[in-house]
Amino acid sequence: MLEVMIDNKNGNIWDIADLVSNVTWKTSRIGKAGSLDFTFVKGAIYQNKDFRIENGDIVRVRKDGMNVFYGYVFKIDSGQDEDVKVTAYDQLRYLLFNDTLIFSAKTASEIVQMIARKYNLKTGQLDESNYVIPTMAEDNTKLMDMICKALDLTLVSTGRIYVLFDDFGQMALRDVTTMLLDFSLGEGGLMTDYSFSRSIDNETYNRIELVRAGKEPEDRVRGLEDPGNIAKWGRLQLHQKVDDGLNEAQINERLSNLLKLKNREQKTLSIEEIGNVRVRAGCLAPVFIESLGLSQFMLVEECVHKFEGDDHTMSLEMKVF
Repeated sequence: MLEVMIDNKNGNIWDIADLVSNVTWKTSRIGKAGSLDFTFVKGAIYQNKDFRIENGDIVRVRKDGMNVFYGYVFKIDSGQDEDVKVTAYDQLRYLLFNDTLIFSAKTASEIVQMIARKYNLKTGQLDESNYVIPTMAEDNTKLMDMICKALDLTLVSTGRIYVLFDDFGQMALRDVTTMLLDFSLGEGGLMTDYSFSRSIDNETYNRIELVRAGKEPEDRVRGLEDPGNIAKWGRLQLHQKVDDGLNEAQINERLSNLLKLKNREQKTLSIEEIGNVRVRAGCLAPVFIESLGLSQFMLVEECVHKFEGDDHTMSLEMKVF
């Protein structure tokens, strides 16, 4: 059973589950707020004459007693017909404005905490990311992009993936290994369709170059490459600037980690399944598809849940390691 509540922030809380249709909940692992889109019929027979919905109202959604979405109305569309279309976003929407901030010797977890504290955002579980970023000077940059940069630096330095998301009204930062689903997707679950893609067109590199701008010319560039894959695919080069304060050992470690992450085909798997609200972007899931020879853990990159009457389906974009 789907529960949809509207809080007008004036003491009125409305249960509109019987009025809504075509509910869509979307989450993304990187750089986006969670969103909820739904339609309701204005002036419906069961609608209270005092019911109103305004931008800024709180939207709460639960499914079979499980928390799904907590956010705020950002868009209301209506016309001559009786349908009203509403778009709401979770708290991460308030990270999509620009600021100028400087961070020194902070972990990604600390950066999330500092931003949340400065902008009065609610936080929940924040896993400690441990890697200390020497400096991050961000000028006129989206807050979300600052956090994503900190998480990227943590990934290339430690190999560990963290995901930022809104956990029913509280901003959470989790190591993806703690978000392991205890059930299978694909043929081990309730899959109805799939598609599989392999590409070297985006985010595949077989030579990595790191540049330290403040050094002497002979010390500026350090490189690492895979000659075998260069012969196979041609030269695909990633050229990045790094902090001048990194020593040789740190530079070599970053080169090794980047080549390990980037020197491979980028594989994506799209799955259509019967819905389960425990699945959201950032989860790790065991996936089994015999015809592809796949039996491994994969990361949910994008997740779209659709609720139409008693039907609940989900569309997943999976990252294949």
